[in-house]
Parts: sequence; structure tokens; C-alpha cells
Amino acid sequence: MDVFRSLESYTPSPRTVATIGTFDGVHPGHRAILQRLVAAAHKQQGTSLVITFHPHPRLVLHPQDNPLRLLHTLEEKISHLAAAGVDRLLVLPFTPAFAQTDSQVFITEVLHRVIGAQHIVIGYDHRFGKGRGGGLAELRQLGPQLGFTVEEIPAQEIDAAKVSSTRIREALLAGHVAEAHRLLGYPYSLEATVVHGDKRGRQLGFPTANLELRQEEPKLLPANGVYAVEVLLPAEKHMGMMNIGNRPTVDGLRFVPEVHLLDFSGDLYGQSLRVGFRERIRDEQRFGSLDELVAQLSRDRDSTRALLSTLGN
Repeated sequence: MDVFRSLESYTPSPRTVATIGTFDGVHPGHRAILQRLVAAAHKQQGTSLVITFHPHPRLVLHPQDNPLRLLHTLEEKISHLAAAGVDRLLVLPFTPAFAQTDSQVFITEVLHRVIGAQHIVIGYDHRFGKGRGGGLAELRQLGPQLGFTVEEIPAQEIDAAKVSSTRIREALLAGHVAEAHRLLGYPYSLEATVVHGDKRGRQLGFPTANLELRQEEPKLLPANGVYAVEVLLPAEKHMGMMNIGNRPTVDGLRFVPEVHLLDFSGDLYGQSLRVGFRERIRDEQRFGSLDELVAQLSRDRDSTRALLSTLGN
């Protein structure tokens, strides 16, 4: 997939079929749009194009209101869009000035003049332009004049409820990672770098990899607790149990996302891990002693192994 990170760097391609969206957490609703996009491009022997924005518009327009946590970093989004078979991705830098772009200007100058779109696929409720003023009706109104056609994708539903990035975020913030998996169609994951900690887990017989998330993009972490996870290293995959929280039995002073890999020994410092959340094991707890904590960790490990074996790790 060709990736363009500004409008100035974009080079037009013939018979472009385009869609627009933030695509945070590429879920079944998004994939329905992408499948239609790719199919329409193939039918026209043209090129499929996704237009997205970075940073997420809400981070620019409403940074003070309940700060948004992303389901995907930009690189994760790029990976999912490429896997969906999209030919091209245009990442438009979203700034306060860009947010003032009138929807008709966006259609005529961006979609028509620069991109030369011949067909546009759009989600049923997608809005764009200053004040979210543009949408399906405006595209259909301007399409005949500018030489492009438009099709709408209806709401996709799972269990008679609309799938949305907001609903997935709510599930994760409640610790319901299995529900998020069901809504996404794949396990929710994060990528982080292993950094040095206080080695307390090793002293307890449960060595953990302390994880440092990328600070430039506000990635969402599930609710505090213990989770059964799959950990992907560059060349192998391991079962793991991950703790998210403040380690109340140890000191309760520092927020630490950390993961214990089952059946693994070796040095992970400085490596990048991808952690996929499969199931919540329990809430974060404060124990009366370190011995009680170790006993619970042993039970957590048994539960993790049994669960992931059942799920087909």
C-alpha cells in the first residue's frame, strides 16, 4: 500500500475510488466500507484510496474534553488498512487551520481537483468539513457537476447493536476485552518497548517485562486488572498474563503495565512486544502479604494457561 502523508506529496492515479474516515480501530463497520471500496476499484480497474487524518480530529478540536484514547496508533491503522487490500492511503495532517476547511471546498479542491475521485464510498453517518457540515447529501449534490458517483454503506450491526469505535472503547475501559475482541473481530492489542523496572517480579518468581508505551499517541489501555494475553515477539508467540495497575500489594505508588511470559526465559530489554488481550482474569487486588500475592499469581498463571489453551493460543 502506498502511503502519502500530505496533500502536497500526493500523486493522482487514474479511476480513483475513495473513502474518508478516521478508521480508529478497524472494526466490521469499517471493513464493510473497505471491502466495498476495494471491490468498486477492481470493477473499474482503478485504484482504491483511503483518506484519513492525523492526529485524530477530536484530539485537535476538543483536547480538554475527556481526552480521547486511541484504539490504533497511526502505524497500526496503516497495517490494518494494508491488510484490507487498500491500494493507497492519504494521511492529511489535521490542524486547527485545516479544521476550518469548508466541506464544499474539501469536495471541490481535495476530492475533485487534487485526487480526481471518480467514485466515493461513504459510511452511513460520516460527516466532514468545518463544523461537520458535509456528508452524503452534499456529495450527491456535487457529484454530477464534478464527475463522480457516490454510494452509501448502511450501519453494520452485531447482535442488533451498532458497532462503533466508541462502543469498543467503552468495553475496554470496563475491562471487557473479550467483548472488544468480538466487536473488533480480532484481539485488541498494543505495542510497547520493554524497559527496566525494580526487578520485584523476578524476586517473587514471576519475572515481568515492564512496558513503555509511545507517548506521542494516546493509546487506550484496558481497565486496571490482570489479563490473559498473547505476546508476539519478532520470531515467536508466547502465552502471558498482564497486569495493569499500581501494584497495591508492592507499593501502590507507580502505574505499571507489565507482562509475565509463560514458559520463557531470556533478556527482553529494549525489545518491542505486541500484546493481544484475550480475557480478563480478575480485578487488581491488594493482598495482606507478598506470600498471598505469590499464591494468587500461581493461580492466575494456571487460569491463563488453561484459558489460552482452550482458545487455541
